[in-house]
Amino acid sequence: MIIVGAVVFFVNSAPFGSLPSFADLKKIQHLPYFRNGQIQNLSPTPSLTEGAGFFKVLREFLFDKSKQHIPPAPLPTRKTDLLQLDRNKNILVWFGHSSYFMQIDGKRILVDPVFSGNASPLSFTTKSFAGTEVYHVSDLPDIDYLFITHDHWDHLDYQTILQLKSKVQKTITGLGVGAHLIFWGYDKKNIEEMQWDDQITMEEGFSVNAVTARHFSGRGLQRNKSQWTSFILTTKNKKIFIGGDSGYDIHFAEIGKRFGPFDLAILEDGQYNKNWKYIHMMPEETVQAAIDLGAKKLLPVHWAKFSLSLHAWDEPIIRIKKEAGLRNIYLLHPMIGEWVDLDADQIFSSWWESIQ
Repeated sequence: MIIVGAVVFFVNSAPFGSLPSFADLKKIQHLPYFRNGQIQNLSPTPSLTEGAGFFKVLREFLFDKSKQHIPPAPLPTRKTDLLQLDRNKNILVWFGHSSYFMQIDGKRILVDPVFSGNASPLSFTTKSFAGTEVYHVSDLPDIDYLFITHDHWDHLDYQTILQLKSKVQKTITGLGVGAHLIFWGYDKKNIEEMQWDDQITMEEGFSVNAVTARHFSGRGLQRNKSQWTSFILTTKNKKIFIGGDSGYDIHFAEIGKRFGPFDLAILEDGQYNKNWKYIHMMPEETVQAAIDLGAKKLLPVHWAKFSLSLHAWDEPIIRIKKEAGLRNIYLLHPMIGEWVDLDADQIFSSWWESIQ
């Protein structure tokens, strides 16, 4: 009884956030893809691949030591001074995993920031790789648009979100995710919650579309009570696909036909495994998704900061670089913190090869 009480207390602590409000819950229940008490993917999407049972997966996590999941040395990084940027420059700076900063047509944009040093409700687990914590909230300028793709711990970080509160003008996220932010002190009127196929105009020349992703949501014991999503950011001069976590499916081709081509697609490449192939893409599928979208350039994210799977830490970039070369896809692979010029072509080093 004491253990049960401790678990209940723990999962109701502040970092777990809040379930959607009654009003948002009514909206969620009226979604065309809400069934059996949960938001559903458009295609059948089991959490585990057929034949991959929970205990089999757990055994592999506990005992598979065949690959170098953690880098053997600190990752090399650079540190672009974000506070001194010329607002006329269109740039991107990656912070590792799925966190990055963009400045486009004078607006400052932040996506899925995680600066707390871990991606778990337990601070001593899922620690960030050595060398990757070179940025903190204090290094960021004021943010015009904060995008949160979904509420998993490696995308929605409690400590970071608290520290960002005074810097963020507008937050854009999926339906139901705003409940966490409001619970943590954000003003509801500055939060735009979107469902798939929604479009909003932020101001003249800036619009956002929420589009389908194939994944799931949830920070605690209940799954799929809030919307996971990808976003299309259209500015005066750019069209960017902000990909949330997603398994591969026909939705990428459908989005490409409807909204493409894109100047840049930012897509997940990491934390995949044959045992959960429906909710995360293999690197080769990420390249295919970029082709489906009609992307001129591809930035692979969701790697190089946390180990959430069983592959070697550098396997995602090795595989995707090979496949992008075969398919003639322009691949961006900057170091954490390295300046990416969104208006020019750049050559990036294969920096991961230096980690010994």
